[in-house]
Amino acid sequence: MISENKLKILNDPIYGFITIPSVLLYDLMQHPYFQRLRRIKQMGLSSLVYPGAEHTRFHHALGCMHMMQKAVQVLRFKNVDISKEEEEALYIAILLHDIGHGPFSHAMEHSIVENVQHEEISLLFMEALNKEFNGKLTLAIAIFTRNYPRKFLIQLISSQMDMDRMDYLKRDSFYSGVAEGNINSERLIQMINVHNDVLVVEEKGIYSVEKFLVARRLMYWQCYLHKTSVGAEMVLAKILKRAKQLTLLGEDLPASTALKYFLKHSVTKNDFNNNVLNYFALLDDADIYTALKNWQFHTDKVLSYLSSAIVNRKLFHVELVSKSDFALKLNHYKDLCKEKIQVDEEDLEYFIFGDKLKNQAYDLNADPIQICTKNNKIIDVLEASDQYNLKALSEPVYKYFICYPKSIYKVD
Repeated sequence: MISENKLKILNDPIYGFITIPSVLLYDLMQHPYFQRLRRIKQMGLSSLVYPGAEHTRFHHALGCMHMMQKAVQVLRFKNVDISKEEEEALYIAILLHDIGHGPFSHAMEHSIVENVQHEEISLLFMEALNKEFNGKLTLAIAIFTRNYPRKFLIQLISSQMDMDRMDYLKRDSFYSGVAEGNINSERLIQMINVHNDVLVVEEKGIYSVEKFLVARRLMYWQCYLHKTSVGAEMVLAKILKRAKQLTLLGEDLPASTALKYFLKHSVTKNDFNNNVLNYFALLDDADIYTALKNWQFHTDKVLSYLSSAIVNRKLFHVELVSKSDFALKLNHYKDLCKEKIQVDEEDLEYFIFGDKLKNQAYDLNADPIQICTKNNKIIDVLEASDQYNLKALSEPVYKYFICYPKSIYKVD
């Protein structure tokens, strides 16, 4: 009998060859929970704006694991002690950090389930896998939940310059074609070190950190918070809300078994037993798109109109407005909507809606990015940098917007 080779090498368009470092990592990657990430887009509905942004959470998870391998290699070269058990736990934690994402990533985070963050669902998946793999994920879970005494290991998983951000900025920039997001992740990783159990960046790497923070700000405005894709995500959330409303009224909407379960049930964090988790594990982008293709022909005007808007890319107009004008303009467009497409008062929330976008590349309230000078002095990157505009990146910037169907108003 020929045994299966589980120490495989994969080819990645960003980094070249990626190695799977252990049998356990291979078995976790082969699990249906993880394979599901192949069917969930990394950037949600951004492909409606950037056609190349079709890459998946699966790609991203592998890239993060590769970045972590590089980080461990660099830190060990600099005499930082990382045990074999800690090394494998880091790879497991970063590989599975996004396993709890729902269809279309953040777009569905509060529509499929009720106010449950994807990180919480990721932990539930990891705990279920830990039982299946006889406790081999225990250390990874401790690091993932920040319940481990070595702080720098936690920071490699989750911080303002973690391996997650190292990969998604470079990967999303590549697939979207937005060159401003391209960072030198290899240089950044070469510059990391550990001082007093805290992750630091050596002083000669400060320019790479500055570029990293500027790239993050630009990627948020140009990709993650692009008004058209944000508007489309909000329409998608409205569709799921309407579908749930109709289902609770007794309507039997065409949908997959997994999607029907979440349309019929209000699921909170406390409801996540193994049965619910297994239903969630069956959900991916295909469930949503198949449903939308069917729902665009439904007799309910709201459901059909919104579903058709996504399927056929007849997207809503997204208008940036000042905070002071927000309420006035929202009411104005509601009046136009009632007049032009005969929408009932109780259904206006599905056609006219708005929100605010927040962009903050560097959070002063979170663990800072620490720079280690040649004299072993540790200072915040904002103090170490001679770029005055870097301080501005720590100030949150808000933009208010309103979405409405283009048919109600002439849009130039």
